[in-house]
Amino acid sequence: MSAPLLAIQPSLTPGDANSAARPGGSVSHATLDNGLEVVVIPDTRTPVVTHMIWYKNGSADDPLGKSGIAHFLEHLMFKGTKKHPQGEFSNLVAELGGQENAFTSYDYTAYFQRIGKEHLGALMAFEADRMCNLLLTDEVVAPERDVVLEERRMRTDSDPAAQLDEAVQAALFAHHPYGTPIIGWNHEIENLGRQDALDYYNRFYTPENAILIVAGDIEAEDVLKSAQETYGKIPARAESPQRRRTQEPPHRAHRLVTLLDEKVEQPAHERVFKVPSYRTAQPGEAEALEILAHMLGGGPTSVLYETLVVDQKIAVSAGAYYAGSAVDDTRFWIFATPAPGVNLEHLDQSMDGVIKNFIEHPLDVERLQRTKTRLIADAIYAQDSQASLARWYGESLATGLSIADVQAWPARMEAVTAQDVLAAAKNWLDKRRAVTGFLLPEATS
Repeated sequence: MSAPLLAIQPSLTPGDANSAARPGGSVSHATLDNGLEVVVIPDTRTPVVTHMIWYKNGSADDPLGKSGIAHFLEHLMFKGTKKHPQGEFSNLVAELGGQENAFTSYDYTAYFQRIGKEHLGALMAFEADRMCNLLLTDEVVAPERDVVLEERRMRTDSDPAAQLDEAVQAALFAHHPYGTPIIGWNHEIENLGRQDALDYYNRFYTPENAILIVAGDIEAEDVLKSAQETYGKIPARAESPQRRRTQEPPHRAHRLVTLLDEKVEQPAHERVFKVPSYRTAQPGEAEALEILAHMLGGGPTSVLYETLVVDQKIAVSAGAYYAGSAVDDTRFWIFATPAPGVNLEHLDQSMDGVIKNFIEHPLDVERLQRTKTRLIADAIYAQDSQASLARWYGESLATGLSIADVQAWPARMEAVTAQDVLAAAKNWLDKRRAVTGFLLPEATS
């Protein structure tokens, strides 16, 4: 149920031509008296709405020794309330032809439904009810904990690649909670109980810690009215929880993590750097990292792919990725799969050479402009998905950004210069800031 973090994506600004008829054209933002933020994103193409409630807490907010509680509570939120027994909400959504789901990430937890616009009020009433009236008993908590443990066994404990990534993250963030897996450590999940879930629920599942996002064929005034009639009746409990997390000290030594497993059929290489997020970066820095990731590893025309796969033929795939959406400093990945007969040490040295060569030579200005155009175009085309629109805004607000930040994204991308990209590479792709992971088959006698 967890989902990877996405890069910040833009919405069309209200001043765009014909913006009222286009998705994301005229975004409304209000705050109820109890602190709940309400965001309405118009999309008049079909008579449906996407309704999302975002809580500004995720696995990085789990109490010490209680890893996995945010994700565990996400499961338990489907177990019913005093007013609506387990399954009633989900059955209603299904009967009305809608879809629903939820996901937990490091910095937020979100619940969403997509349904005909005439049913929006009913969704709000159900979701508001489980914001304050969740009913938990040991009879439902214990079996669901077993479900989470089985999920971990299937997704991580039986997958060597997932185990390597977990070990790399733990080494990269030795002090910050981003180093703890979203699903939690197995031995801590085993000890999670009903009171742990209720304590977490009472602390974080409050209107002043939540964001309501509605995208679809609906007027902002109608959404606000329904929100007042449902969520607005929930009293604020206190000040919104403050995120005071243990921060990572400066990294001065490269770390190598090697995992050997007999189930590995294809070796793999990954290197992860600790870098600023959109929230923690200096102006323009995150946008430069976004462009850098695309130029280095954003497809078959990227530098890593052309060098390692096409020219040197020492890899069968290569790429890079910047996870820009985060409350604190985040991650920048480069990765590759070696060609048959190529050892990972050689591939690692070649990656060093690609980065060094990228930094030391002037950037191709035409290539930079193509990258900008591609990123902005991809983001705009992706707005055809109503759920993506809602998610982009929710993710941004939940990680400390504003609607203005989202809408200014294309202009900020266009402002990035070749010097900005090279500076980002030089400043942040220092191997001493990174953890490298080798995935190898276990030697057999």
